[in-house]
Amino acid sequence: MTSTVVEGRTIELTSLDRVLYPAAGFTKGDVVDYYASVAEVLLPHLRDRPVSFVRAPRGVEAESFMAKHVPPGTPEWVTVREVHRVGGKTDRQVVVQNLPTLLWAANLSVLELHTPQWRLPAEGMADRLVFDLDPGAPATIVQCCAVARWLRDRLERDGLPSYAKTSGSKGLHVLAPLRPADSEAAAGYAERLAREAAEALPDLVVDQVPRRLREGRVFVDHGQNLWTRTTAAPYTLRARPRPAVSTPVTWDEVAGCEQPGDLVFTACDLASRLERHGDPLAPLLDPSRAGRLPDGP
Repeated sequence: MTSTVVEGRTIELTSLDRVLYPAAGFTKGDVVDYYASVAEVLLPHLRDRPVSFVRAPRGVEAESFMAKHVPPGTPEWVTVREVHRVGGKTDRQVVVQNLPTLLWAANLSVLELHTPQWRLPAEGMADRLVFDLDPGAPATIVQCCAVARWLRDRLERDGLPSYAKTSGSKGLHVLAPLRPADSEAAAGYAERLAREAAEALPDLVVDQVPRRLREGRVFVDHGQNLWTRTTAAPYTLRARPRPAVSTPVTWDEVAGCEQPGDLVFTACDLASRLERHGDPLAPLLDPSRAGRLPDGP
């Protein structure tokens, strides 16, 4: 066990040499170091959003699990808030507001951080849209990039700027900042755009859930805009064989993607990317960039 003081908070770091990503030899200590290295750009994307954790205490080749509840033994200095659930129930959930909390979570073998499309205290008022582009083999992220460009142009027609990041798995996320709007209305608008994409690009896009429809096409998942749903946060690690990262990318990179490997990034790539690009999703956090949700049909 190693004790460290971060911003005045004492954090007990344990089993730092435990390998969590065997294929890469990436340890829990490496996970802690990674999150410390990206905290400056990651924390603004987490601020005031209740976080769902994906934990993998025995590594990615063993069982991982989603944890929404406050873990036992959570320090009193960790921000915890009441969050509503379906049916009117409430639950307590962690909000990662600072570096000590982020590193405390990393020490719990939290690999993935997932957040809703709204901030507390304005539960259910979306401040962004998200489209999760999921390719069905043999389609890849290359086809996702074509769909992302269509969505970018379509959103621009409604006065909404958009930005992209890899999912850290197979696909791509397209996000647009909103002036706070009811999540149900935002979800309805996203569903309409997904349907438009399927009509405009029938050989490339599907907006329906059944997997049998997805072969060789890109599923435009709009459902993550519902107030109960969450999406992998920018810069989160993913519980994949290697320490892949959900990485913000530029539209030039999206346009230039010719092979699936062109937009695959791991924890080791992020320092050089941040030096070169900064945070391509920084405008997503700027209220002056947010657009008004278009009225319904």
